[in-house]
Amino acid sequence: MKLRKIDGHVHLIGDGSSGSGCWFKVKTFKDKLLAKIMLREAGLPTSTLKTGMDQLYVETLLKYVQSSDLDAAVLLAQDLPYDEKGNQLLKNAQFYVPNQYVIDLAKKHSEFIPACSIHPARLDALDELNRCIDAGVRVMKLLPNYLNIDYANSAFFPFWKRMAEAKIILLSHTGGEKTVKVYNPRFADPRKLKPVLECGVTVIAAHAAGRSGIFDADWTEDLLSMFKEYPCLFADNSALTTLNRARTLKHVLSSSIQKRIIHGSDFPVPIVAFGPWMSKKITWAQCREIQKEPNVLQRDYLLKNAAGFSSKTFTRLDRILSNEL
Repeated sequence: MKLRKIDGHVHLIGDGSSGSGCWFKVKTFKDKLLAKIMLREAGLPTSTLKTGMDQLYVETLLKYVQSSDLDAAVLLAQDLPYDEKGNQLLKNAQFYVPNQYVIDLAKKHSEFIPACSIHPARLDALDELNRCIDAGVRVMKLLPNYLNIDYANSAFFPFWKRMAEAKIILLSHTGGEKTVKVYNPRFADPRKLKPVLECGVTVIAAHAAGRSGIFDADWTEDLLSMFKEYPCLFADNSALTTLNRARTLKHVLSSSIQKRIIHGSDFPVPIVAFGPWMSKKITWAQCREIQKEPNVLQRDYLLKNAAGFSSKTFTRLDRILSNEL
């Protein structure tokens, strides 16, 4: 069986203009500036901040996948933050993408792979998980420091065990975070994932637990040491071309570590060639040439290739999905 080249970390964002149920909030000048930068770098007009984002975002993303060396992209749903009692923390929620929306898009387009997002403190968490399992979903995305999830909470163990039973992969944010509000930065420590792993869940640690900001904790070495203990633990290289995360590249390019690395872009986070160049992973000539590529998913693919990631990085997720690892 030919394995697909998959971008395993693609955010879906919408405004609900197509009836998707998506929404996002741009409250401050900083939020608005960041949103405009992301849209521009993703190839979308800033006018979509007002209306029409649902359709244009999906059309643009589909075009990028179809005209790249990739075969598919994992679309990420986004749940709301909750407290431990199962109450929504709407005040500081910044965006929402329903599970059903990504499921419907994946049914319509074979290039899309759905990833659900379910806060385990939800009163209907197991019911929603079973619904997604019945719909064929194999990946769940959680951003614990934003969603307010302590993976070590024993009340969540039945949820993790059901995921393991159904072979649902957990794609979990690890490391620093600067694009959304952080409730508790310690929840992004990869060591917090140990109870999930011990329940039998296959886990992908997004961003390889590296820093985002200058003063963030850097847990990459902790993550790499966990590889020895947990054979079902992986990491992705999403956003590692950005200037603020490129410092993590040096930790994940050795051949022994690459066996645990999965390709991801973190679209629509800007994909630029300067991070790998400043980290001395590509030449200035490569930097200039790759930066000209207008398809940002292809640009990320070319950058990861040039920086030294092996071809197996791009197909490893499909191998996991096929239960070959």
